[in-house]
Amino acid sequence: MISFPNCKINLGLNVTRRRQDGYHDIETVFYPLPLTDVLEIIHDSSFSTISPKQQNKGADFTTTGLPINGAAGKNLCVKAYQLIQQEFSKLPPVHIFLHKAIPIGAGLGGGSADGAFTLKLLNKKFQLKLTTEQLLDYAIRLGSDCPFFILNRPCFATGRGEFLEGIDLNLDTYSFVIVNPGIHISTAWAFQQLTPAQPGSSLREAIQQPVSRWKDLLTNDFEAAVFKHHPELLSVKATLYKSGAIYASLSGSGSCFYGIYPKKIFPLLHFPGSFQIVHIK
Repeated sequence: MISFPNCKINLGLNVTRRRQDGYHDIETVFYPLPLTDVLEIIHDSSFSTISPKQQNKGADFTTTGLPINGAAGKNLCVKAYQLIQQEFSKLPPVHIFLHKAIPIGAGLGGGSADGAFTLKLLNKKFQLKLTTEQLLDYAIRLGSDCPFFILNRPCFATGRGEFLEGIDLNLDTYSFVIVNPGIHISTAWAFQQLTPAQPGSSLREAIQQPVSRWKDLLTNDFEAAVFKHHPELLSVKATLYKSGAIYASLSGSGSCFYGIYPKKIFPLLHFPGSFQIVHIK
């Protein structure tokens, strides 16, 4: 069984408070975009004969595409399987294949999407009959952004990002350009650079304004820190606006930027080095 975990962008991102548990409260709008990985889960009886040393507690994990750092057992796809297995002890062993296309450490939530989609795929494949609420509970145990990908629709998010409120926001009449500078930015590092503060205006109200006004209304608190430590990225946002973007921003804690353009307008963009540019209709 195959699925296609998609990425997200953040439309505005305010870091409002550092909590006693070490996490931060945020407010943001998550918006899904169709830049996807490919995730496949296969079960066959022959897998049960593989040595336990070759398994991650029942999940054999293989990747292609963009390289993923870290041991297979720490991947969110494997952790998702293990979470489900804790309560469904008869969950059979599986092969998990992931083709990685969403840039890693780039603010697009690709890893979170992979974990959340694994939960949904296991639920469907093995008819576990988990409700959306149950899947959301599993997802927050995987990571702060994972619950969004269970719902996978435009949401106003608060808390760590797990408190989600669906909003009426449709950007189908626009095109998107994602610029990946190829720099990995640690989310933990990015949070350490900030001094949380309450925003001066309401993001919930701002997002309902026309996209043409977002440039003056929406902010991403991570941009200043990212620009300070990676000044070579300053030109990316400016270039997106010069090329006709109605709105442009860093996504999440970066390092990817996106531009929102009038429908079917795909600017010719040129950046030095190994920048990757993705056009989304």
